[in-house]
Amino acid sequence: MEKIRNFSIIAHIDHGKSTLADRILEYAHVFTKYEMRDQMLDTMEIERERGITIKSQTVALPYKSKSGEEYLFNLVDTPGHVDFTYEVSRALSACEGALLLVDASQGVQAQTMANLYLALEANLTIIPVVNKIDLACANIDGTLEEVESELGIPREEAILASGKTGKGIEEILERIAAVVPPPSGDPKANLSALIFDAMYDSYRGVIIYCRIFDGEIKPGDKIQFLSNKKEYEVEEVGYLRIKKIPRKSLQAGEVGYIIAGIKEICNARIGDTITHAEKPCEFPLPGFREVKPVVFSSFYPVDCSDYPDLCDAMERLNLNDASFQYQKDNSSALGSGFRCGFLGLLHMDIIQERLEREFGQSLVITAPSIRYRFELTSGETIYVDNPVHYPDIGRIKKTEELFVKANIVLPSEYLGAIIQLCIERRGIQKNLNYMNKKRVELIFELPLGEIMYDFYDQLKSRSRGYASFDYEIQGYQESDVVKVDILVAGEPVDALSVIVHKSQSVRRGRQICLRLKESIHKQLFAVPLQAAIGGKIIARETLSAMRKDVLAKCYGGDVTRKRKLLDKQKEGKKRMKMVGQVEIPQEAFLSVLKIGED
Repeated sequence: MEKIRNFSIIAHIDHGKSTLADRILEYAHVFTKYEMRDQMLDTMEIERERGITIKSQTVALPYKSKSGEEYLFNLVDTPGHVDFTYEVSRALSACEGALLLVDASQGVQAQTMANLYLALEANLTIIPVVNKIDLACANIDGTLEEVESELGIPREEAILASGKTGKGIEEILERIAAVVPPPSGDPKANLSALIFDAMYDSYRGVIIYCRIFDGEIKPGDKIQFLSNKKEYEVEEVGYLRIKKIPRKSLQAGEVGYIIAGIKEICNARIGDTITHAEKPCEFPLPGFREVKPVVFSSFYPVDCSDYPDLCDAMERLNLNDASFQYQKDNSSALGSGFRCGFLGLLHMDIIQERLEREFGQSLVITAPSIRYRFELTSGETIYVDNPVHYPDIGRIKKTEELFVKANIVLPSEYLGAIIQLCIERRGIQKNLNYMNKKRVELIFELPLGEIMYDFYDQLKSRSRGYASFDYEIQGYQESDVVKVDILVAGEPVDALSVIVHKSQSVRRGRQICLRLKESIHKQLFAVPLQAAIGGKIIARETLSAMRKDVLAKCYGGDVTRKRKLLDKQKEGKKRMKMVGQVEIPQEAFLSVLKIGED
C-alpha cells in the first residue's frame, strides 16, 4: 500500500486534461506507440466527436521513480463541464490527490475554482499545474499570479507543463510520488469497497468499478451488497487499462473492477458498499450525496411497440450514469414514456444521443422544464416539474422558482454586454470583482429557468468565447410564473405545454405557434394554432388549408356555376374539420426545444 498513489486530473473545460493524461500514459509505457491515439481515455464515440470528456475513466500505471522505487499509480481523468460535476465528485472519492490544471492562455476560470472546492471537500492533496505553456499567447507569469491570488496556492508549488509537447510530465509524476499520501486502510480487516461506477456487459452482466478501502477480494469470494443484502460469487477481479487486466486479487488501497455474474441491474447501486458475505464489515462506507436533477423532460418512443426496449435502455444507462434519473410517465398525445431528470441541458443532450446511438432508440422529447414550488390555499406545498401537473389557478396561493448563484469570469472589455444579458434574464447583480487589470469576476443571482435554454450560447457569442460560467443552486424565491397551453385545432397538446414567467409568456407562446406552423404539414382544412393561459388566448397562428383548384375546368361562363363549386368545397372542408385529426410530427416537438433569441 505504501507504493500506491490514487490521483485524478481536474480542471475547467478545455484546459487540457485528456491531452495531459495521454502524455502520462505515453511516459508510463502502458500502451505501444501504435496503440496510442489522441484522447486515449475518451472511449465513447460522442466524447471523441465533441472533444469533451463525459465519463471519468480509470487507468492503472506502473511508475519507476528517479530513486528506483516502483509505484502503482491509479489515474482518474474527469469531465470539466458544469453539467458533469457529480461525475467529478464520484471520481474524487476514489483518490487521495488531484492535479489541478490551469490553462496558461486563459488563467483561472469558473470551473477551476468549483473543482478546487470539490477536491478540498474530499480532503485531497492538490498539485497545481500550469498547462499549455507552449502556446504563443501563454501568459505564464499572469497565470501564476492568479493561482496565488485566486486559488490561494503559492506560485512556487505550481508545475509548468505542456500536454502537447510532454514538458513537465516527469516532474508531475515525481511530485505525485512525493506528496500524494498512500491510501489508508487495513489489508487484514473485513472487506469494505465503495462502488463509484458501473457498466453493463451483455455477456458478463454488471461490471463494477470500485475502490477497496479495507481487506482483500479475489475470485471465488462470496460478496454481499450492504444496501440490499444480495449475495454473489466473484468471477474475476483486476485493474483497468482501457481494457480489463485480470489479477489474482485486489487489496486495500487499490482501484479496479469486479465481475460477479450480476444480471439484475437494479441490485448494483453507485455509492453502495461491498463486503464479504461470511465476514461483513460493521458499517457501510459514506456514499455520495443524493444527486438533485434541475432540468426535466419527457422521453417517448416514436413507435409505441418500442416501449419495452426503451425501458431496458433506460435501466442500463442509469447504471452507467447515476446522475440521470427517470420514472414512468404517460401522455394523451404521445402514449407511454418516461419523465427524466438531468443536471443541465448538455447532460440531457448527451443522454438523448446515447439512447439513440448505443441503444438504437427513436425518441420524441418534450420541452425541458425546471421544478417549481407551489403553496396552495389549503396550506399544502407541492413541487411540479411537469406542466401537465400544474395546479388549478384558483388553488394557488404563492408560486416559487429556483434561483442560482452564477459565477462568470470574463475579460473586462465585454463586461457591459454580459451585464446586459444577465439583466435581460431577470438577473440581480450581487458582486463585481476585478481579478487583475484585464479580467473580471461577476456574481449574479439568476432564475434557473432563464439560464436553461440558450444563456450559455449567448454568453459565449457576446464575449467572443472568452467568458466562463459556473453556477450553484441557491434555493426557491417567489416568482410570477404561468402555464402556457398549446392548442392545435382547439385541442390542447399536453406534451407542448410550458411553464414560463408571466413577462415572457406572450413572446414564448408566439414563438411556439410560429415554430409549429413551420413544422406541421398542411391539412385539407385550416388549422388554428393557439397559445393560452387558462381560458385566455395570448397568441395565434393559422395553418392554411391545402386547396384543390376546383375552378380549373371553368373557362368563363356563368359566375353562379363557379360559386356553386366553391360552396361545395367549403362545405366539404367544414365537415372534414369536424372529424379530421391533425397529426403532429416529431420535428414539431423538437422545434420547441430550439426556441432561442428569435
